[in-house]
Amino acid sequence: MSHWVNQSVFYHIYPLGFCGAPEYNPGGAPVPRLDKLKDWIPHLKELGVNALYLGPVFQSVKHGYDTTDYFQIDCRLGDNDSFAALCDELHANGIRVVLDGVFNHVGRGFWAFRDVQEHGQDSPYCGWFHDLNFGGPSPMGDPFWYTAWQGHYELVKLNLRNPDVVRHLLDAVGMWMDKFHIDGLRLDAADCVDFDFFRTLKDFVKGKDPDFWLMGEIIHGDYARWANPEMLDSVTNYECWKGLWSSHNDKNYFEIAHSLHRQCGPGGIYRNITLYNFADNHDVDRLASKLKDPAHISNLYTLLYTMPGVPSLYYGSEWAIKGERTKHSDAPLRPCLDLKEMMALDQSLCDHLAKLAAIRAAFPALQEGQYENVVIKNQQLVFRRATDSQRVYVVLNLEPQEVHVEFPHQEPVLQDVLNENQVFNNDGGRTWLPVSPCGARILVGAPDRFTW
Repeated sequence: MSHWVNQSVFYHIYPLGFCGAPEYNPGGAPVPRLDKLKDWIPHLKELGVNALYLGPVFQSVKHGYDTTDYFQIDCRLGDNDSFAALCDELHANGIRVVLDGVFNHVGRGFWAFRDVQEHGQDSPYCGWFHDLNFGGPSPMGDPFWYTAWQGHYELVKLNLRNPDVVRHLLDAVGMWMDKFHIDGLRLDAADCVDFDFFRTLKDFVKGKDPDFWLMGEIIHGDYARWANPEMLDSVTNYECWKGLWSSHNDKNYFEIAHSLHRQCGPGGIYRNITLYNFADNHDVDRLASKLKDPAHISNLYTLLYTMPGVPSLYYGSEWAIKGERTKHSDAPLRPCLDLKEMMALDQSLCDHLAKLAAIRAAFPALQEGQYENVVIKNQQLVFRRATDSQRVYVVLNLEPQEVHVEFPHQEPVLQDVLNENQVFNNDGGRTWLPVSPCGARILVGAPDRFTW
């Protein structure tokens, strides 16, 4: 059965950076900086966005992934009431809301951890933290030891096998669903989270809302270990993130074609999972900084919007802004953006993305169709997305000059919905057609020319 995610185009925002919030939480009265997002809603709708993934929004010490209170919006962004009003406005404009669920670890300012610091072994919360023991000091000077996330001791790993911890987190999620009416969660550091917690979380959220969506951050490994009927609905598709930019940089479409065939082609291992696809995000270099040839950016996004899975656009990348992480900071990836300044830039990529979103919304084969490679060359790729009633052929060319591509099909005509609805007739079971320099075609099979 179809799910709203299949019909979605996501927009991903890192709120603290987007709003220009102070690096460290100063406390005090809430400042509703995130309300600036209301002014962005018309822009999101013009892009064809109908789902918003917001990075961490709850009270934290610094970057949002060091939570101190799961029940309060970070005061640098606003308060619970202002955020609820924002979510209502997004929903009223047809935009679903997915929040970051950071459940593997908390910040050292988390109230239960502070109780352990204050009361030591007498704290009733000693069991809330993974491997906490008083056999020696922590690297942060505490008179006890605890497990941190990947050696970052400002991030204290929770004990997700403690029923009180699980109840606390589920109560928080329930509050988010009831007050903010969120539509899903992106689970941070999902590879570190206990599988039983995900099973419990899924039972809880699906019991409240069967359409609620759970997506995990997974970088390596077999995605089906996490995305399966018992646990999560989806995971981040880092395999194809890498393949998207490197296949263009190396002028080697075999790489991304291999990944897509492996994942979603005939016999593909993830054919039943709608993976979360992206070209960049808050943890990796901006696409415009990663691509060697800026002329390839349109083709890359054409591929992103037509490949199996759900596409996500990282805020600011619709204007091809650049940003590279440093050894010590991700801040260059997470800038504060002013919409008026952005609108003064070249809007051609925005226009292309809006057209891609409209095409994806109009043709179910691009949302849920099966995938099959048709022609693979180093600098040309043809693949097919097909349902029982519709077939769409995507043709990509990386060369800086026009090329002619030939491929077999059984459609009476193919109509190019990306390029002025040009029509190509079937010539004995095949079509031979020109493709512009660094260009693409999205060809919908039909009995004759059609209007959409």
